[in-house]
Amino acid sequence: MTNRLASCSCGKLIVRTRGEPLRVSICHCLACQKRTGSVFGAQARFPADAVTVEGQSREYVRVGEEGSSARFHFCPECGSTVFYRLDAIPGVVAVPVGAFADPDFPQPRVSVYGVRQHHWVHLPDSIEQLD
Repeated sequence: MTNRLASCSCGKLIVRTRGEPLRVSICHCLACQKRTGSVFGAQARFPADAVTVEGQSREYVRVGEEGSSARFHFCPECGSTVFYRLDAIPGVVAVPVGAFADPDFPQPRVSVYGVRQHHWVHLPDSIEQLD
């Protein structure tokens, strides 16, 4: 079984995952762009019982364009988002792929909110587009 470690920039908030992600995806929505400071967010979803959190976090709740809430947990020291829960998908924890700092992490298979995708971003043809 694959065990992975994700953490914030200062290392005070840690997420440990067991097994492979249920889904790895890219989101181009404007909220993800603002949250990450990048042109999209990349995240991996895991079953909640395969995730262990160590350290303190603060929570920010955001209501999405479709009305559901996401509960982002970030480090109160450095501000990095390390995990979040989607109210519409109970029993699942999402972890930003960058928090793993692992260039060998499985690639995204799904892309959402492509209507907000920057015109210069080109994704592999193999990525499923959900809009």
